[in-house]
Amino acid sequence: MDADDESSNPMIDEIYANGGSPEGGGGEKRSRRLIISGDQFDIEAYASLYSGRTKIARLLFIADHCGGDNSAMQLEALRMAFDEIKKGENTQLFREVVNKIGGRLGPDYTMDVAWCETVDRRAEQKKEKLDNELNAYRTNLIKESIRMGYNDFGDFYYAHGQLGEAFKSYVRTRDYCTTSKHIIHMCMSAILVSIEMGQFTHVASYVSKAEQTHEALDQITAAKLRCAAGLANLVSKKYKLAARKFLETAPELGSHYNEVIAPQDVATYGGLCALATFDRTELKASTLTMIMLLNDDCEISIVFLILILYLQAKVIDNINFRNFLELVPEVRELINDFYSSHYASCLEYLANLKANLLLDIHLHDHVETLYDQIRHKALIQYTLPFVSVDLQMMASAFKTTITGLEKELVALITDNQIQARVDSHNKILYARHADQRNATFQRVLETGRVFDRDVRSMLLRTNLIKYDYNARSLSRKL
Repeated sequence: MDADDESSNPMIDEIYANGGSPEGGGGEKRSRRLIISGDQFDIEAYASLYSGRTKIARLLFIADHCGGDNSAMQLEALRMAFDEIKKGENTQLFREVVNKIGGRLGPDYTMDVAWCETVDRRAEQKKEKLDNELNAYRTNLIKESIRMGYNDFGDFYYAHGQLGEAFKSYVRTRDYCTTSKHIIHMCMSAILVSIEMGQFTHVASYVSKAEQTHEALDQITAAKLRCAAGLANLVSKKYKLAARKFLETAPELGSHYNEVIAPQDVATYGGLCALATFDRTELKASTLTMIMLLNDDCEISIVFLILILYLQAKVIDNINFRNFLELVPEVRELINDFYSSHYASCLEYLANLKANLLLDIHLHDHVETLYDQIRHKALIQYTLPFVSVDLQMMASAFKTTITGLEKELVALITDNQIQARVDSHNKILYARHADQRNATFQRVLETGRVFDRDVRSMLLRTNLIKYDYNARSLSRKL
């Protein structure tokens, strides 16, 4: 592997060492840390991070997606969902869970008809009472009472699983809000229900409304809005925006929003989205002047170094986000490995986390996409500092086969993400860096041509004005 510069470069030396020799000599220098296996999934510990409907929804999602060969995990998730539902008043969801259990958990987890009838009867009485109170408030035209009445109806419908009606009731309070706090409360309620319904366009809309209120938001509310916006962007596959929102989340969030998201989720979602999307194009404006002063040999190494430092500043050294990363050591370690150019270890962490991430209600549809982007980014960054790369050493660094690596590189070259060509016979990747000196001369010549044209145009205009050409032409026509 031939570096662009003959002088020693610590960053490049570290990448070279990571590749090691075909026999794996370089990899032995680095001590291996214990990686938590994806099979060690503690459902009880996971469920304890959440509360309310999202706890039940996540448990049911696990039960539906853990696979038919893992019946023990499925039954455990259903059992916990059954117990949690019994604490509330959603009889429709209770019936659905009982049907899914199908008597596999014994007589204690079967249909409780008496409980359902009692809860439904109590619900009808409460609904009638709320309706009478709201009508009385409307008659008296007391705005605050009407607002509270609609809020009570929203809470009632939400507790009984009628999310559409709950959303309508919360939104109707908008006409009766008299302070910024009322508007924020309305927006937070609408966001909560919208997330439950999967209507993330509504989430983004009400996050924007809440942020535009005149009153300054407290740190906890601001953190909640960041998380909601992050989820909306994640579901919309706007991973870079999602990463920024999660990275901006303040540690004051704590467990104050566990009816939607846990602090561990902030670290996981934000870390993966950042690794997949943060690239050197974001640094273009701040580094363009410096890069133009560099020759071809220096530019590649400097840009690569800047990219790594950017990742460190935005993610690793982000004081707020670091608090979240401490809650998920695996994500913290894989980000550190990526920063340190230990790509094999980073990808190994990702592989071990994949089984758990596929059971996440918000992340499961995006795992494959994010993983592909992270791997492609690692391949691109590995090749950036070099003129030529030995595919055998690179395959060793990424713990893959030469054939598989070659296919990945060809795909990236075809997609114009790597400027290189592959020597399939000798198994070497040759970089095709642009001739910066020739390009600079061409830009200078073009600038000179533009300057000459502009000067001639100005001289022509000056002469026209000097001899009153336009005025004389006008007088002749008259």
